[in-house]
Amino acid sequence: MSISTPRTFTGWHMTAILVTFFAVVMAVNFTMARMAISTFGGTVVDNSYVASQNYNTWLNAAEQQERLGWQVVARLDEDRHIVLSVRNNGGALEGVGATGDALHPLGRAEDQPLTFVVVGNGLLRSKEALPQGRWNVQLSLRKNADIFRLREPLQ
Repeated sequence: MSISTPRTFTGWHMTAILVTFFAVVMAVNFTMARMAISTFGGTVVDNSYVASQNYNTWLNAAEQQERLGWQVVARLDEDRHIVLSVRNNGGALEGVGATGDALHPLGRAEDQPLTFVVVGNGLLRSKEALPQGRWNVQLSLRKNADIFRLREPLQ
């Protein structure tokens, strides 16, 4: 049996450990930064201070909308047209018009303007079919002076 002498730990070993450690940290940071930049579609609001000035107005509009008592359900049919069911106190609500936009959540596809036609008892259907994928639909329903706004994710 031969007994080998242990290797000595030199400055080159420590240099290799430090360089490897920081190379891994930098690689992870650059990868995460690239992923964040490539998937971020933009800002929610351009100026949060200005947006905060409208907060009470938005609350009042939400209370008025709640008082309308409308129940609006948005869904996609088999042809990817948006179908809206509009009810008031359990019954179909007639005479409602709707317009809106379909927005891609990450901003990678162009916004799709939407127009609707009445197809039945409290039912409206979009003239335009949505492309495949997930969409955030922003709708404005109007009957006389009453306005109901809806934001709904559809896939």
